[in-house]
Amino acid sequence: MHLVWPSHEYLPSYRAALERGWSPDNVRGQVAAQEELDKIEEDAAAFLASLVDREAKGPRITLPDGSSVARLPGYRRWLWDGEFCGSISFRWQPGTTELPPYCLGHIGYAVVPWKQGKGYATLALALLLPEIRAEGLPYIELTTDPDNRPSQRVIEANGGVFFERFIKPPQFGGKEGVRYRIAFG
Repeated sequence: MHLVWPSHEYLPSYRAALERGWSPDNVRGQVAAQEELDKIEEDAAAFLASLVDREAKGPRITLPDGSSVARLPGYRRWLWDGEFCGSISFRWQPGTTELPPYCLGHIGYAVVPWKQGKGYATLALALLLPEIRAEGLPYIELTTDPDNRPSQRVIEANGGVFFERFIKPPQFGGKEGVRYRIAFG
């Protein structure tokens, strides 16, 4: 498994995963998946370009409660093992490790259900960390649910250290979350 930049070459496999019920958004689920399918149908090139937006020039981001917020600089990479396996994304604010309250962490990842349990998320995060380190941040934060041990193991396997328990903002349901940090020292 390796990381690829989203491109027309990989798009049919990505689209097939969306059509099978996978979503890159573990909070908005099928709503987000359908939005992506619609964007691909409308303008595949624009959709692909939107996945790499280092200057945050794209449209606002829709949160789980339907509200919209300013986009952060970021990009998405796809996990590839001969077919689409999942995605991992990185977002940040230039010049600071701080994130706005509506952004729970610097990294998001999701592996298609039929490829889970193969260590792909752990490897994807390991492959992405050198790119993130190059952005000059002293650390990044990742969040997950308290009962999501598989995600916690992915983070811990990549040097993540438990930082805190917190209550997610109302846009994300106001439930408890856990925050980890990976330091670049």
